[in-house]
Amino acid sequence: MRILALGAHPDDLEIYAWGSLCAWAAMGAELVLAIATDGAAGGRMPPEKLVQRRTAEAMAAATALGQHPVFLGFADGGLSTEPHLLSRLIALIAETAPDLVISHAPNDYHADHRALSMAANQACGFSVPFMEMDTMGGTGFSPNIWIDIGPYWAAKCTAIRCHESQDPERFVTMANRQAAFRAGQANGLNDHRAEAFRFEPRFPFADIRALLPPAPALRAIGHRGKS
Repeated sequence: MRILALGAHPDDLEIYAWGSLCAWAAMGAELVLAIATDGAAGGRMPPEKLVQRRTAEAMAAATALGQHPVFLGFADGGLSTEPHLLSRLIALIAETAPDLVISHAPNDYHADHRALSMAANQACGFSVPFMEMDTMGGTGFSPNIWIDIGPYWAAKCTAIRCHESQDPERFVTMANRQAAFRAGQANGLNDHRAEAFRFEPRFPFADIRALLPPAPALRAIGHRGKS
């Protein structure tokens, strides 16, 4: 099984899906990590130096999974007007032949995220199912897939912290709050963590459960006895 994960910026996969990527790797899945933009707009240092810095950070994070990201090299902030984005994604899918593609939700907060989501969804066509990652803060997102990332929570935090140029502790805090909430939706305990996704079935892909890591454990709500 091969999973193609597409992030708009060098730290997006770490923030939105790293625990699940670790879970896929533990299942024996082959991962392909692709980053659409160069990250040049994500800081105050000169763009050329920031691109080098963020590329190195992404490579450092991916090393823990034994991966080397594919850098597509589009301009940070320019995906919505990039005429070659769709053709590059179609070529990448043809080159890597994934069983599942994951990327951003079409209503996420950043224009690059929205543009990549729409292009990736279109590029998948009839060839491969497409699954959306959670949005920033979960805003406007209605998941129908939850993946247990408790065993990989520390690895996710380490990966986020590799992106030192991005003040990563704010994203660790945000991700912790969001993962606890998503686990709570599945009646998880306070120390449980989950990542959420959305899959819209469409022909010929109706059911992708066989491609997914384990969901959070089911926990029934106990009935209180009468006092």
